[in-house]
Amino acid sequence: MTTPEDQSPAPRPPAPESKDRIYRSPAGIAAGVLLLGLVGWLGLDAILVGKGRTPWLALATLLLLVPLIVAFTVRPAVYANDDRLRVRNPFRVIALPWGEVDSLRSGYSNEVVTHAGAKFQLWAIPVSLRGRKKAHRREAKAEADREGRGGGRRVGGLGGFGGPGGGEPTARGANARTGTGVPEGPVRAEGDKIIHELRLLREARGKSAGAQGEVTIRWAWEIMGPAAAGAVLLGILLGLG
Repeated sequence: MTTPEDQSPAPRPPAPESKDRIYRSPAGIAAGVLLLGLVGWLGLDAILVGKGRTPWLALATLLLLVPLIVAFTVRPAVYANDDRLRVRNPFRVIALPWGEVDSLRSGYSNEVVTHAGAKFQLWAIPVSLRGRKKAHRREAKAEADREGRGGGRRVGGLGGFGGPGGGEPTARGANARTGTGVPEGPVRAEGDKIIHELRLLREARGKSAGAQGEVTIRWAWEIMGPAAAGAVLLGILLGLG
């Protein structure tokens, strides 16, 4: 005979956490890898071949430069899910629940602003003025195409409606996705597209229960420690003459 406790429903497993959308700068990562290769090659050559204090100076320089190059090129990233925005900058990791985010601004740099007025730059989403100019030109061209669609040449027959081989009128430059060569929505630079996506996510999730909490900041001691040690060692070696 079963008891009421035996008939109670099993507890539901916790809902899975939403996956992060990861935003990084491919150009920054590529530049960082090239710089690391160049600095590593020169530094190791000086350590293995150099004489006197040269190997020690090369070691101290590597200890200083390698963490800084990693910090400013390879390390930056932005992680966004339904509950929070996590910003990994060169020397800090900032976790911001969407409920604490007031706005995302895009000017000469991209930054997130909290309700308390704190500002954090998004290093992983650089601003490209050249990309914006290119996007503006494409938008102007797309706007001209949208205005001229009504007078577009009909395709499919000599006589258009009712003519030999006539068919449905289509605008010039049609594609399978939209039916025309005109892109959907405004044309934006890549960085501005990402900021727009993050703004939409903030608007959709800012008031949800899971998106509430406090802003937390963690310093990247794994970057700052070796760089500081390299700077101190280099200063001592240079000071000794």
